Amino acid sequence: MSKKHMGSSIDSFLKEEGVFDEAQAQAIKEVVAWQLAEAMKKKKISKARMATLLNTSRTQVNRLLDPQQDITLSSLQRAAVIVGRRVTIELV
Repeated sequence: MSKKHMGSSIDSFLKEEGVFDEAQAQAIKEVVAWQLAEAMKKKKISKARMATLLNTSRTQVNRLLDPQQDITLSSLQRAAVIVGRRVTIELV
């Protein structure tokens, strides 16, 4: 077993492997999907009700909650408003 990465951070490992940006994007999508699902639970909004409130299909709501899917910012913003949240984006 190689000790090449011993003591290094996961970020440096992912950068070295050339997958940092992809891993970071996936992590962000997973957190956002989880936050939306949790907000829906807290407000007691089902997927069917969310679809009605968004004037869309339940399939689209499933896409919003699936971190494997790419969603538009406008869809996310509309969903956030319904659950009493807002979307903020920051370039760092």
